[in-house]
Amino acid sequence: MLRSPWVRIGFVVVALAGAAYAIASDWGPIVAALHRLPLGNALLAVAVNVVYLGCTWASWRAVLTDLGSRLGVRASFEVFFLSQIGKYVPGGVWHMVAASELGLDRQVPRRRSFSAIAVATVVAIATALVAAVPLLVLSGRSIAARGWLWLSLPVALAFLAPAVLNRLLALAMRVLRREPLEHPMTARGTAAATGWALLGWCVVGFQVWLVGLGLGLGRSSLVAVIGAYAIAWVAGFVVVVAPAGLGPRELVLGVLLAGALPAGSAVVLVIVTRLVQTVVDVAMAAAGYVLTRRAPSPATASTRGEDRAPSDR
Repeated sequence: MLRSPWVRIGFVVVALAGAAYAIASDWGPIVAALHRLPLGNALLAVAVNVVYLGCTWASWRAVLTDLGSRLGVRASFEVFFLSQIGKYVPGGVWHMVAASELGLDRQVPRRRSFSAIAVATVVAIATALVAAVPLLVLSGRSIAARGWLWLSLPVALAFLAPAVLNRLLALAMRVLRREPLEHPMTARGTAAATGWALLGWCVVGFQVWLVGLGLGLGRSSLVAVIGAYAIAWVAGFVVVVAPAGLGPRELVLGVLLAGALPAGSAVVLVIVTRLVQTVVDVAMAAAGYVLTRRAPSPATASTRGEDRAPSDR
């Protein structure tokens, strides 16, 4: 069923509707917010968000390569950014399903594609926690009352260990009744994915900070903003029923930055941040679609071992 072009078209329509809802639900406040924000800050925030998405793409690609499938730049761009529009479908897993199907078009087994996006997501969550807690403390924003964040640090660090990631993947394959992966995660691949993810949190925090500067945020608050956004992203991911974290992410970000902004500006900040990220997500997905249409034939993956197992067909 997932191979049907009509099912895929329906999936894209639902995803785009979710992205449109993310903007339309706050259309009035968005218009008012844009009037308060200098145009230069808004345009620069869009450019920086593109860089952030590039970091997440590189992190995922490092995982996929380590698991045994090396996609070229063009092919990996298409698979990753087209699948990411699935974040706007409630449920929290549809971008993984989309990545699996698009990867199969390029001879990447479904289980490998699904595992790659799952590992990249685990790495993103773990690095968000590793970055956020120390940065919030260094910024002078004590989080001693949020003891669970401190407790999460050793767990997050453990999840960045290849041995732990491989055991989680093996367990997931058994639960799904699929054959185990041919190639485990290595220290080199995990380190590459972790490095790109950490860089991504710094870049997206910088993007939020740029928006905040135009609204009265202090220049010295960059460290706090990076930590606050990383925590807010994790909160949005945990609430899987929220498309692309819509709602919970903005709530947490607004609470953490409320004291650093003039009255009412925290709401404007989270609204503009949501707008920028949704527009860039859709634009990158559109770019991936254009590349797909222009490709003379589906790009193939260079793999180690068998390309496709019978259970993946």
